[in-house]
Amino acid sequence: MIAIDNTLVSEHLLEKKFVCDLEACKGACCVEGESGAPLEEEEIPILEEIYDKVKPYMDKDGIKAIDKQGFYVIDEDGDYTTPLIKGAQCAFVYFDDTNTAKCAIEKAHREGKIDFQKPISCHLYPVRIKKYKSYEAVNYHKWHLCKPACVCGAKLDVPVYRFLKEPLIRRFGEDWYAQLCAAAAIPK
Repeated sequence: MIAIDNTLVSEHLLEKKFVCDLEACKGACCVEGESGAPLEEEEIPILEEIYDKVKPYMDKDGIKAIDKQGFYVIDEDGDYTTPLIKGAQCAFVYFDDTNTAKCAIEKAHREGKIDFQKPISCHLYPVRIKKYKSYEAVNYHKWHLCKPACVCGAKLDVPVYRFLKEPLIRRFGEDWYAQLCAAAAIPK
């Protein structure tokens, strides 16, 4: 583990290779799993605020899920998550013309309709953050659905922390990321 400020970072972020390959996985991480995308408490009012601008990009079933469940649910671990459609896909998913699952929130952001890019947990995936009293654990989450991303990352020789530069800076800041890069440069 690497200690940076109030975080403990798994060395897997430096060692594992990862680059999303949407052509291969079709966005499976957004449609499979046991609960929705983890949400920070401060993201919930943002989802409520931007909903009317995101709604035109959503599938009908996603809109129904939000109408029925609200903008978030509390999963079995007691965490805030996005609602799911029929216990599977995130309510904010839409499918493009190649049947790839994509994020309606991110699409609204890319088209300049909203300032919020998407929940930080989605932006950071395959990194997951676990909060403890005095620190946060920053871990690489291995999931069989992401095998194509691991293959692509290995082929391109891109470690997780480089692939996730933008969301890691979004979450922890430039200085934190610079410290992570410095740790990566230390020979083992």
